[in-house]
Amino acid sequence: MSLQLNDIYEPIKDDLAAVEEGLKQVGISDSPWLNELLSYALKGGGKRLRPALAILSAGFYDYNLERVLPLAMSVELMHMATLVHDDTIDNSSVRWGRPTVNKIWGMAKAVLLGDYLFAKSGELTAATENIRCIKLLPQTLMIITNGELAQAASSFKLNQTREHYFFRISCKTAALFVLATESGAVLSQAPEKSIQVIHDYGHSLGVAFQMVDDILDFTATEEEMGKPVGSDLDQGTLTLPAMMLVERYPKDNPVKRLFGGGDKEENITRAIEMVRNSSIIQDCFDIATKYKVRACQDLKLLPDLNAREVLSNLADYIVARRR
Repeated sequence: MSLQLNDIYEPIKDDLAAVEEGLKQVGISDSPWLNELLSYALKGGGKRLRPALAILSAGFYDYNLERVLPLAMSVELMHMATLVHDDTIDNSSVRWGRPTVNKIWGMAKAVLLGDYLFAKSGELTAATENIRCIKLLPQTLMIITNGELAQAASSFKLNQTREHYFFRISCKTAALFVLATESGAVLSQAPEKSIQVIHDYGHSLGVAFQMVDDILDFTATEEEMGKPVGSDLDQGTLTLPAMMLVERYPKDNPVKRLFGGGDKEENITRAIEMVRNSSIIQDCFDIATKYKVRACQDLKLLPDLNAREVLSNLADYIVARRR
């Protein structure tokens, strides 16, 4: 039986509890209107993967929770900010099984909340007083924005390659994993070779994570996902399973019909059915597993501490998860 996330987090549960307490304090301001929005966003129900990665990546050398805590909070707030903006851009109505911020309060307030979370993330990173970490945050935001623009430019377009797909997910998802892992290692005063190992782990893990998310958009239930199944196709985003479907059925294909202006519900339902009844899901999982293996292959170069095993277990969980 595979480990559950709570089991994997057991060695760092106290430090993650400190992150949660810190995030609660972020939700307290002088503005009752802002408090309402922050409170709602901070109770979304995420897995706290990114703060966990920051904590674990800082655990191989000179670990100091007081030094790492602002970073762990910062990467989670950055993640939340990107989700708020993503939902606003996509006009999504549901995330984590509940209405999105833009659905309840409107697009303008959602954009401003995302801006506030980005700013708070920057303030927390500055509290580390480490110039490398401070620079990494805006650099990561630029990479994420580049990925968002690439996705917007390719919306409902079929002329995309797998290189386009991996570029997008490297920017939109893996970059934030790298921010957590590299910054954590830097704050622990790790040697440069170890920082590179942790950086590469974060990148490959982020790619695997997004690939599994894209698979689940075809295979999971709405209850498991916390949002409607087929959301990517509904937004005109060509993920790897959809790309494979187009490749294998070039003539009579629901993705082609959908992107050509055909009936959304009918073609999304048909695309999901065809993907589920093919080898595409397994083929995508095989590629995600290769990225997971790549993520963990050099962990042996790090000190033989508990954090190394936890990072490996976390990688296994990410590829095996159902939500």
